Amino acid sequence: MDEVLEAVERRVLWLATAIVDHANRIRPRGEVKVGGHQASSASLVSAMTALWFGALDADDLVSVKPHASPVLHAINYLLGDLPEEYLTTLRQRGGLQSYPSRRKDPDRVDFSTGSVGLGATAPLWQAVAARYLDSRRPVPLPPRRHIALIGDAELDEGAVWEAVADPVVSELGELLWVVDVNRQSLDRVVPGGAVRRWQGMFEAAGWQVIELKYGRRLRRLATRPSGDGVLRALDEMPNEEYQWLLRTSPSEIRARLGHGLDGVDDREVRRALRDLGGHDLADLSDAFAKASTQRPTVVFAYTIKGWGLPLEGHPANHSALLTEAQMRDLAAELGADVDRPWARFPAGSPEAELCARVAERLRRHPRTRGAGTPIPADLGLGYGGTVSTQAALGRFFLALRRTAPRAAERVVTVSPDVASSTNLGGWINKVGVWHVHGRRDYFAEDPQRLLRWVESPAGQHIELGIAETNLVGLLSELGTTWDRWGERLLPIGTLYDPFVGRALEPWSFGMYAGGQSILIATPSGVTLAPEGGAHQSALTPLIGIGQPECVYYEPAFASDLEWILLHCMRRLGVPGGSSALLRLSTRPVDQSLATVPDNPALRADRRRACLAGGYRLVEPDTEPQVRLAGVGAVVPEVVAAARRLAAEHGIAAEVVCVTSPDLLFRALSARQGQTSGDASILDSLFAPALPLITVQDGHPHALAFLAATTPHRVVNLGVTGFGQSTDLPDGYRLHGLDAAHIVHTVLSTVKET
Repeated sequence: MDEVLEAVERRVLWLATAIVDHANRIRPRGEVKVGGHQASSASLVSAMTALWFGALDADDLVSVKPHASPVLHAINYLLGDLPEEYLTTLRQRGGLQSYPSRRKDPDRVDFSTGSVGLGATAPLWQAVAARYLDSRRPVPLPPRRHIALIGDAELDEGAVWEAVADPVVSELGELLWVVDVNRQSLDRVVPGGAVRRWQGMFEAAGWQVIELKYGRRLRRLATRPSGDGVLRALDEMPNEEYQWLLRTSPSEIRARLGHGLDGVDDREVRRALRDLGGHDLADLSDAFAKASTQRPTVVFAYTIKGWGLPLEGHPANHSALLTEAQMRDLAAELGADVDRPWARFPAGSPEAELCARVAERLRRHPRTRGAGTPIPADLGLGYGGTVSTQAALGRFFLALRRTAPRAAERVVTVSPDVASSTNLGGWINKVGVWHVHGRRDYFAEDPQRLLRWVESPAGQHIELGIAETNLVGLLSELGTTWDRWGERLLPIGTLYDPFVGRALEPWSFGMYAGGQSILIATPSGVTLAPEGGAHQSALTPLIGIGQPECVYYEPAFASDLEWILLHCMRRLGVPGGSSALLRLSTRPVDQSLATVPDNPALRADRRRACLAGGYRLVEPDTEPQVRLAGVGAVVPEVVAAARRLAAEHGIAAEVVCVTSPDLLFRALSARQGQTSGDASILDSLFAPALPLITVQDGHPHALAFLAATTPHRVVNLGVTGFGQSTDLPDGYRLHGLDAAHIVHTVLSTVKET
């Protein structure tokens, strides 16, 4: 069996190398280098061979380090999951993606990777998502492991350690990480002491740590007279020196490693130097079998970057490519045919039979998706008095649980230690906090405690530490359960709007991988006046408009928020669905300004317009001379300005309440023929053409595109600089968002027009 597995290992190495070679040397290409990573793939060939052809089960999910994607495709090809014609399409339109892509690659890919560090954490958060599902299913999901194959340089990323340190992670016995310790990153050799530090950090976080440093051949040498000096010398030398030894003569190796190599022929000396634990198939298989089921496990597998290739160990091998002559030599060494690079194992051979058995073992059966959860379009609530959209969020969840319990059961909320300050307290008191096993709340009977923190597997809120990358990582994986497991969840996360930028990369990558979720950013803007400039966010509207597969909304009123949330929930966990970013505020707003119609048909018309991007809020009795468009918290200032213009200056101003600058931009693109879609909302809001003043508690560029809707002058008011601690009126005056400045801008614009 060992010989058969080694033959498969050699074929995987050949195929992975040939996939990159064909893309760069054989396939016609333009002036831009196609790229690929032969050396980075080679270092992980042994671990992936041992995993797929030995330890892996059908329901296990594996995240593969970005630069080893050719190895994944090579294995999938041998197992019959990838047609041969795709092997020549690496980094070509419609072909194999540059990095593993769950939705864009033609073969089986469990996790999209490519953004360093995020591929490591995705299986961790999917393990939590699967545990959450198990806690509410009558029959648990099939046993499975969540595995990450990561490069050692990825451990430089802070997102990795934020995830490792979260307390829930130490409970995940199904989690397995394999670190490819090839001691090289893009430009440098990884410092020698890093692995020891990393191992200590994993152990401190409650992980089982397994080290595979030397293979069996090298360990046998250590039992010879003076042989212990060989391993000691290897342990003590810097990583750079080991890399250098890989490319030097046997005599230099002997001089550096000592008398333990006396009597060993040169070929064996070279083989022994390369005999690391990460290339020992038996040791790898043993390590996978020994992985704990009670706590997470990390395997540090020492490897050689470029293992088995002429460029192994070279400090500049990261993106290096083998020449034609080197490919021919490699084919001869590995038992392949350079003229028939994609040849499979002969039918009936032990290798072909092994591939067939493994393919059958790893075969996944299509999952049946559960029945759709009905989500109403309107809860029929009325909103009176003065309330902020953030406060309305808390009321929404309680009303949803009361009026649409089946939909509420599918909701799972997530926050990074800001649940109470983002108004989720009432919801948490009703549904509880989710925990793997449950914990006792020692303050349950405390009469002064308003927030009841009951932790159990039945809870529907997941609280993480103060780490936004953890929040959106979990949110993204909760948003894939409908596709992975056939179980639809409605994941909704809350965080402070200033930290959307910090969370953006992992959340965006989660959407790229197919995660569908709602991120609610609150409080936002300079409206959060007393908090000062550091928390007064201005850029998040631009982020919302620019993020693919996500719709950005910023409601001004509680009724708008209700309709928008219900609509966004209906778009979660369905084919063709999308994520959403909602920007809310702590500013209490008089709900009578919303003028929501009592007539059911007119109320439905208002709701449809709200969901399409905006509606006319104020229509003057006489022909309007100017149009004001406001977003979110500043809509009351816009309405006040319209009233002052009429009362003090005799100027009739129409007010448009914009609920989604994002959707209005999409409508404009559709009108211009750049995209498909319905542009009718623009005619509804911006016809006839008038001078236009836009106001937003965010960067004014977010609405600048509306200039294309009118030939008249357009002025965009918003926030372009850092603020300072103020009260709300001073904050608005400081940035020109107050009614007086809006009036002044209108007067100047109308005069020029």
